[in-house]
Amino acid sequence: MAIRTIPLSRLETDLKKTLTECAESGETVVVQMPDERLLAIQSLDPREEDSLMDELLVSNPEFQELVARSKRSPRKPFPGGEQATTTS
Repeated sequence: MAIRTIPLSRLETDLKKTLTECAESGETVVVQMPDERLLAIQSLDPREEDSLMDELLVSNPEFQELVARSKRSPRKPFPGGEQATTTS
């Protein structure tokens, strides 16, 4: 798996482009934070079975509450993008 490291300023400058490149290339993007922490952004294939989300929903009350709060809150658009719509 390819890994590319970028500074936070690059992500802030063109978030949509960086995320699109990550999704289309399949490479992991590691973001260098100003305080020297690192964050990884990795594209997930929705066709692949990923049990992490299911495991968290079943076993982690904090994650369950986070998901519940998210469902109750209004959707916020990505900068420069259209607002996502959800149906229930």
